[in-house]
Amino acid sequence: MTDQTKGLTCPSCASAVPVPDGARIVTCPACQQKSLVQGERGVRRWQVRRKIDRTQAVETVTQFFNGMNKAIGLKQQAEIKEVFLAYLPFWRVDAYVAGWRLGREKSGDKSTRPVEAEVLEEMQWADAAADVSEFGVQRIAMPHTGLEPFNQDVLSREGMVFEPSESWTEAAAEAADHFTYRARGKKSLTQTHYEKFHVLRERLSIVYYPLWVVRYHYRKRNYQVVVDGVQNKVLYGKAPGNILYRAAALVGGMSIGNLLLVHGTAFAFQALAVMDSSDSDAWWFLFVPTIIGLVAMAGGYRAFRYGEEVEQIDQSAKKAASTRQASDVMSSLLGSGGDMLSEVTRLLK
Repeated sequence: MTDQTKGLTCPSCASAVPVPDGARIVTCPACQQKSLVQGERGVRRWQVRRKIDRTQAVETVTQFFNGMNKAIGLKQQAEIKEVFLAYLPFWRVDAYVAGWRLGREKSGDKSTRPVEAEVLEEMQWADAAADVSEFGVQRIAMPHTGLEPFNQDVLSREGMVFEPSESWTEAAAEAADHFTYRARGKKSLTQTHYEKFHVLRERLSIVYYPLWVVRYHYRKRNYQVVVDGVQNKVLYGKAPGNILYRAAALVGGMSIGNLLLVHGTAFAFQALAVMDSSDSDAWWFLFVPTIIGLVAMAGGYRAFRYGEEVEQIDQSAKKAASTRQASDVMSSLLGSGGDMLSEVTRLLK
């Protein structure tokens, strides 16, 4: 009776059909009608075996305390308060992406030519299937081997097991968006007239991955570090910053920036004077010292302003790029252009 209440209704005879975890095709016990299961009940679930123990994870966090940008004496004064293992669910989508892009690409200095770019490649996308704001790990590097069928009882005996909170339809949509982003990146076009991509043989699953969460205390403040339970590396961590490093970064950035702005620009003018005046593209050379100088000044100021807390995120733990994310970044840059210019002008005064 328990299986029937948790099952589905047969579309043929209306009998209750039990659905084993991870099954995609089920058979009605009354009329033998086969049905395709859609939704989380039909998504295959896997788990990755933990390879790193508690002691190794704590040693990795101790090494994380090193660094010029972190507080002096952090390694000696930090007090580890809590260490626990968490199995977080991550979506995994494997698929073949096929499509075309029609447009024009640059050919020579001032001309373009028509081009047709074909894409046919197997791709993979991964992303957190639950709210991971507490842990800071948006995705993990999916292993190609070592996947085992999901066994909640076994994992619960080792640590905390989190359940997915994002639907499979949302995950599939995000995966398709990521695949489109990667397909576009295969060929850079000056103009795009038409593009069409197809996601074929899509295979969606949930992978439970082990992460060690280490929480420590330093000067009445709490911090957290997340360690990969398989590869033994820090995926996400926070630490107090070094005030001396922040001050040195500010002074160094301003000094180098001003040096490049003054002497670098003067040198660029002299170099341009001896160049062939017929070269119409030589003028851009004047802006190189200015751009590098402003970048150095902005970098020094940013290190000083935001260096009170150091946030370290491994590249493999960041959210996968997508067309939506690229559009948001571009909109943010265009919208904050005036603020950036005002900030640079204030720094130059």
